[in-house]
Amino acid sequence: MLKIRQQAAEAVARIRQDWDGTPAVGMVLGTGLGGLADQIDVAAKIPYEQIPHFPESTAPSHAGTLVCGTLHGVPLVAMEGRFHYYEGYSMQQVTFPIRAMKALGAETLVVTSAVGGMNPQHKLADIIILEDHINLMPDNPLRGINDDELGPRFPDMSEPFTRSLIEQAQTTALNLGIAAHKGVLVAVSGPNLETRAEYRMLRQMGADIVGMSTVPEVIVANHAGMKTIGFSVVTDMCLPDALEAVDIEKILKVAAEGGARLEQLIADLFRQWGEA
Repeated sequence: MLKIRQQAAEAVARIRQDWDGTPAVGMVLGTGLGGLADQIDVAAKIPYEQIPHFPESTAPSHAGTLVCGTLHGVPLVAMEGRFHYYEGYSMQQVTFPIRAMKALGAETLVVTSAVGGMNPQHKLADIIILEDHINLMPDNPLRGINDDELGPRFPDMSEPFTRSLIEQAQTTALNLGIAAHKGVLVAVSGPNLETRAEYRMLRQMGADIVGMSTVPEVIVANHAGMKTIGFSVVTDMCLPDALEAVDIEKILKVAAEGGARLEQLIADLFRQWGEA
């Protein structure tokens, strides 16, 4: 963990060469959801390969760029594309950008993702406001010697997503006329999708949606004492009795459709934060 703190300081030093702002918010843009970056008043764009200790993003549609600037007057850093455990990275590598965001000064994390929908009441392109999660990934980003400067040895997870932000997101969606459901995300390692039997199991465990990201980042954000709000877009339906083979092109198209509404919702949240 001490090594992580030193690495985060090195990443911050590189980012400071291009941008001297202090972000209030760090944001992670998932598969097909990078369009929100176009609304940012950009002060700097830094390719991941130029930032020390940032891995290379290999997932489809992930641009691999850190965007620094403001959105409705709120200073932020936004990741155009994230890192995944299935890409072969360690959990510490996957979540390293969250450490860098915190070291830059961010106190809130906004995280987005494309997910499979297991709740039959949901449909393609629906927006899910995350209210809880189930972690089924085989490793934990906090495993190892703890650095008390980064966070406590045993961080509490009774409120992984900040309730006040969930309520604000629900109210904002209602005012904008955007349908948004609260839901529970289960995180699996990937990269393969699940079998019919696995979807039945995950649904019976209490999950509404399934994905291959987000949870490690949220664990680290909680460890670091950050407020957290998470959004997912349902890009494929994972109903065991009506399961269809996955089509990546279709997933990206649906992500873009739901992402357009999600961008509107998140932008309005930033407007409110900027006025507060």
